[in-house]
Parts: sequence; C-alpha cells; structure tokens
Amino acid sequence: MKTLLIVYHTHGVKTAHMAEAVERGARAALAEAEAGDAVRVVVKRAAEAGPADLLAADALLLGTPENFGYMSGMMKDFLERVFYPCEGKVEGRPYALFISAGQDGGGARTSVERIVTGLRLRKAHEAIIALREVTPEILRACEELGATFAAGLALGVL
Repeated sequence: MKTLLIVYHTHGVKTAHMAEAVERGARAALAEAEAGDAVRVVVKRAAEAGPADLLAADALLLGTPENFGYMSGMMKDFLERVFYPCEGKVEGRPYALFISAGQDGGGARTSVERIVTGLRLRKAHEAIIALREVTPEILRACEELGATFAAGLALGVL
C-alpha cells in the first residue's frame, strides 16, 4: 500500500480549509476508483508529524500560511526535524505545496522549496496560493491536487 502524507500548519482556518479540501479530493478520487486499499491518506499537523511519517510516505503535500513573507514557524520546525533523518532516503518522491497568503505567497513558497530541494524531493505540481481569501476556486484546486496525487499513486504514475 502506498501512502500520501498531508502535513499542514495553521493558527487560523484558511490553511485548515485548504488541507481539508486536499484530503477530501484524495479520498474522493480513491473511492471513485475503488482504490482505497491501494493508497492510504495520512493527514497530520506539522507539530505532530515527524521523520517516520515522511520516510513512510510515497508522496507529500505541504500546507502553510504565509507568515511575515515566510513559511509558518511550525512548518519550518517540521522540515528541520525531518531533514537530517530523511536526507538521502526520500530522493525523487513527489511533493506539492499549498499556501494561504496575506502578501503574494512567494516567500513562503521559496522558503519551503529551498528545504525540500535539499531533500531532493520532486515537485510534481505548482504551488496553490490563496491570496488573502480561500475562494471556492482555490478549494476546488486543492481538491484536484489531492485527487491528482492519490490517483497518481494508485496508478503508479506519480
């Protein structure tokens, strides 16, 4: 069985709504394809996730708010905690990022990408950035992101 790991942090509700949409899309795609036994979807807040979770994952979706033009402190904490234990062990695994941003999201995206590049993860989708508001369109994009990753893992093409 393959594992899709969704790790996110939020103090408010915007990133949480995005994470819920990502999970909803992943689970719906698996149910539709009757592939629920092929892919396990694991959702954890950044403070609860660790190296064992990342090592067990076949794909990773990261969600963070943009704080002061950067990723959230808890997302940085997660990435720092997993970096050395996972370095050289997760190369090539696909990842994507979703951000709730008050500015433009660029600083948060760049800061996460800098670290996951060191882990040699493979960007499989462009970041989804919600500027100021989490609109229905953003939630649909998040659902599609989750569905794409789940279906891709189930089919062995991601």
